[in-house]
Amino acid sequence: MNLWVVIPAYNEAPGIAATLDALAAQDDPDFTVVVVDNNSTDGTADVVRAHAATAHVIGETRKGTGAAADTGMRFAIAHGATHLARTDADCLPDPDWTARIRAAFGDGLELVAGRLLPRTDEGPLPGRYRWLLPTAVEVAAWFGKFRPGNRDPAYLGPYVMAPGCNMAIAAGLYERAGGFPRTAIEELHEDRALVNAVRRLTPAYGLRRDVTVRGSTRRVRAWGLRRTLAWYADHRYRPSVVDIR
Repeated sequence: MNLWVVIPAYNEAPGIAATLDALAAQDDPDFTVVVVDNNSTDGTADVVRAHAATAHVIGETRKGTGAAADTGMRFAIAHGATHLARTDADCLPDPDWTARIRAAFGDGLELVAGRLLPRTDEGPLPGRYRWLLPTAVEVAAWFGKFRPGNRDPAYLGPYVMAPGCNMAIAAGLYERAGGFPRTAIEELHEDRALVNAVRRLTPAYGLRRDVTVRGSTRRVRAWGLRRTLAWYADHRYRPSVVDIR
């Protein structure tokens, strides 16, 4: 298994080192990292090169998490990747993340959806959010099963929520499914689109709660919990500034 980890990044110079450190501390270090600099203006690529000499750094000028993630996935496949994992540049994978992903593939899954928990190292967070955020993610995943766009007789299995910052997929399946749509984050949730494309091809996908990534809470801090949930629920909240830094 040739595992690559893809990280799309836009103006993440202040924080991407923490993500790279979390990957460097993995129990299973047998993987390759590629960071896709999505036309950053703050020197993100330079930070990556200085902090992680073995990471590949490539560019994608078309703005969007879908476009950047797809560029990274296809670069990895072209360089021999058989399996792909994705996290984001403001996230901290748990130390056993890659080991658990490898185990999930070994169990027969071709797409692995992981669990997303909030980071606790970004400064004080209102106490209620410590349990509200994980609960809100679980509720969103449950409601996703009933969204009209996630229900179709052509699907070969039930809907699972696979956060873009914590998912993994076999390279062959990624190509068969068409990859992440090359869109901006404001246009489409590229992770949901990929999951639903996979559901038309195979039932070999599923949620693994032991595959854990801790995500940034900066949107919640900026927008509040209700607006953040509305943003992730089909962009019912549309802020003037999407890229919170």
